[in-house]
This record gives sequence, C-alpha cells and structure tokens, in this order.
Amino acid sequence: MNSIKIDGQTKIVGLIGYPLTHTFSPAMHNACFKELGLNWVYLPFSVKQGSLSRTIEGLRAIENVQGVNVTIPYKEEVIECLDDLSQEASLIGAVNTVSFSNGKATGDNTDGRGFMASLREEGFSPTGKDVLLLGAGGAGRAVAVSLAKEGVSRITLVDLSIGKAKGLASEIENSFREVKVRPARLEEITLEGIDLLVNASGVGMKEGDPCLIDPSDLHSGLFVYDLIYNPARTPLLKEAAKKGAKTANGLGMLIHQAALSFNIWTGKEAPIKVMKEVTTEGR
Repeated sequence: MNSIKIDGQTKIVGLIGYPLTHTFSPAMHNACFKELGLNWVYLPFSVKQGSLSRTIEGLRAIENVQGVNVTIPYKEEVIECLDDLSQEASLIGAVNTVSFSNGKATGDNTDGRGFMASLREEGFSPTGKDVLLLGAGGAGRAVAVSLAKEGVSRITLVDLSIGKAKGLASEIENSFREVKVRPARLEEITLEGIDLLVNASGVGMKEGDPCLIDPSDLHSGLFVYDLIYNPARTPLLKEAAKKGAKTANGLGMLIHQAALSFNIWTGKEAPIKVMKEVTTEGR
C-alpha cells in the first residue's frame, strides 16, 4: 500500500457522534485512502451534546474538510444544521453522511442501502416478510424505510418513546400504503410469525446491557440482525444463537454504508475487500 502524508493539501473527512469509543470507521477509511493513494485522512470528532451546530459551522468553514459521517445521537438533529438533503435522507428523516462544498452542507443517508446490501450478502430477502424493529431513531428510520421499499408485509416498531414509534409508523404508512406498520411497546410484542428481528437501538453496546427480548421467546425460525458491530456478539445475538436462529451483527451494514459514503466524498469506488480485511483484523 502507498503511505499517506499529511500536508497542506490533505483532504479531511471524519465521524461526529458521542461517544465514539466503539468505531471502526477511521481504520476502514484510512486503509482505503492508502490503498488508492489518496491524500485524504479520516478522523473521529467526539462532539458533546449541545455542540453540534457549532461543530458543523466550524467544519464547513474549513476549506479542506470534505465531509463527515454522523452517528448516534445526531442523525436526526443534524438536519437542522444543513442546507440541503438528498431524496433518500429526506424520506428517511435522518442523515449519516454530510458533504461540504463551497461552504454548503448537504446531507445524505447511506444506512438503508448499506443495510440492504448486507442482508443480500446474508442471503435473506425481506420481501413479503414480517419484521420486528427495535428502535425508531436515525438508524431505525433508515432500516424501516429500506424494508418498506423492499416490500415487507408488516413492520412492528418498538421504541422507548411510543410517540416516536407512532410518528415513524405514520410516515411509513403514508409513503408505502401496501406496508402495514404497527407501533408497540416492548412488553406488548410477540415473536410468533416474525421472520426478521432487527435491533436498531444502542442497547447491547455497553457491558451489562440486557438482552432486550425475553430469551424464551426467541426461536429457530428467526433471522436476528443487530446493527451493533462492536461487540461482535451482543446479548441478543448470543441468546438467539442458543435458540438456533440465524444471526448477523452490523459489520456488513457498516462496511457497505461506508463504501457509499466514500464514493460520495471522493467520487471513487471504495475497495470493499480492504474494508473487510481491516474490520476483521480489528476484532
């Protein structure tokens, strides 16, 4: 691989969120820059709550900053700081990729497309399936929209805020009339008839986090997908595997959404093989 030098012409991209202790994104992107011989660098920017708008304003003022990824908890809040949105980001109502050009900040969302690419790699087609989605935040919104676009039969939405779940359910039904969407509280749900269970919440990332779902309700007919990728096996995935369910973590989604962001910023195709090698080495 070619080495990267940091100089006055280095283009900067990065990740904003809080906290960022679990991220693989800098290693992935920087390995790709080296592979392609690009004078770019990807940096983590840990942004404490209350500082988001000032951060975006500062970044857009720096000429060699090309863009940033956005993660928890800012995917929805960041929209207020931007000048324009892609059609995908507007539909989802959340942003995970920001581009800066001539002082203008444009938001896009590659999460949903990354999620679907990962599902395809796992050999799972969501068309006509019954889905339980945990989490109606930024990532959950992207997953819900992508599943609706793929023609799932029904989505049951669970969130700590039932109001947020109801709001997203209404938006999905208005945009995709053929998809049934039911907001529910965790204690109300059943896994009977569910084909795909997706955890789009942050529960499972920290040591000591609960399983979210009663392990006795899990069954071998499920495909359990946890968007969390670090740790690789969350309590939910461990319990699901014990029941014989097919499982996957969010590493595939991370890689594919990152490749799409890479293309948005650089105009080049990301070497996905390199991304996979780096994330495998980092586990």
